[in-house]
Amino acid sequence: MTEDLPFSLTLYRIATQLLARFMPGVLSRRAAKGREDPTRIGERLGTAPIERPKGKLVWIHGASVGESIVGHALAQELRKAQPGLTFLFTSGTKTSADLMARKLSAPDLHRYVPVDTPVATKAFIAGWKPDLAVFVEGEIWPNLLLAAKEAGVPLALVNARMTARSVKGWRGRAKTAELLFSLFDVALPADKRTFEALSLFRTGPIGTIGNLKLAAPAPIVNAKEAKVLAAKLGPRQVWLAASTHEGEETVLLAAHAALCYGAPDALLILAPRHPERAQDVEIECRKKGLVPVRRSAGQVPGPQTPVWLWDTLGELGLAMRLAPVTFVAGSLQPGIGGHNPVEPVQLGSTVFSASFVGNFLDLYQALEDQDGAVILDDHASDRIALTLAGLLGDPAHRDRLNEAARGVIAQGGHAMADTVAALVALLGRTKA
Repeated sequence: MTEDLPFSLTLYRIATQLLARFMPGVLSRRAAKGREDPTRIGERLGTAPIERPKGKLVWIHGASVGESIVGHALAQELRKAQPGLTFLFTSGTKTSADLMARKLSAPDLHRYVPVDTPVATKAFIAGWKPDLAVFVEGEIWPNLLLAAKEAGVPLALVNARMTARSVKGWRGRAKTAELLFSLFDVALPADKRTFEALSLFRTGPIGTIGNLKLAAPAPIVNAKEAKVLAAKLGPRQVWLAASTHEGEETVLLAAHAALCYGAPDALLILAPRHPERAQDVEIECRKKGLVPVRRSAGQVPGPQTPVWLWDTLGELGLAMRLAPVTFVAGSLQPGIGGHNPVEPVQLGSTVFSASFVGNFLDLYQALEDQDGAVILDDHASDRIALTLAGLLGDPAHRDRLNEAARGVIAQGGHAMADTVAALVALLGRTKA
């Protein structure tokens, strides 16, 4: 297959082969900055020892936390349909590795995805010998895909999502896109835009549209802890800013300060997307005169505490349970694309968002069309504060929004069943 590659892909393979010698140093520098796990760099280089479990092994790859959560939910359903499977999960971030360490139990495993060099990817495939490879959403690593295909591993692309920017980029490399997307034996798009893009880039069949994030189970929340914390917070007005990015906290803190003029006891639960930014976020809070307490330190807000800095992993569901309104961040500035609004809906928190939600455009449009969420085009802090005041002060309105949102989420229930059926069929083509 490699002799028939498009010119751009041939250049990519040559370049990554030449860069391979520098990768140990690159990864070591990243580890020094906290971006890699220094104890697991061998996994990234394809040099770590591999002990493959016996029996059928399904490899599921997701880039980071969101994709890993979807992959884990998919694995549970796939195991119900075909007991006895073992799952190997890969991802590329420390936060996703920490998450999977808490979620997984034997015999399932997590490893870091190898860097996309010919040597590392071939070593990974040769060592693990997966019976099926499942890529969640759309992180495309050419050498990894080619190594799997050359080894005869069935490939599936599930919950596939392409942003407008990525579609434009693939159009500029049409021959490369056609080859790579045609490597997949199964391709299941999450939305209409991705379906249309796959129709351009793929020669094989394309599955029905369905978003697995709609079918994923709600986050597990400790009901007893939620009840205790809710009692400690009392009747004050509480809202959550979920998965915030640098630059967004400034706007949201200003909105909270404005909200506090009318509701002096209002509490903002501020959850940065990357908890390692917590110190910088705390400094930003203090600059605004909003001195926070931190969840990671086990602190609980007092009656006059304005901000609860939620700087932990795996507990966002608990924050959503405590907050009647969730502002889904990543939506205040271009280039991020928004974040998934499904979890707040599942946990009974009204969805509120700004308008830069290109990564979930179909879902947000459906929520807005059915009056299941509030989406602002005006991103000024005073406008955000006024909207928050209206939502927090009108429980009946929130109930109507939440009921409509649950109806939208329920429409995606077919996605998991369709995906599991397609993967079971692929597994049926592999030897036991």
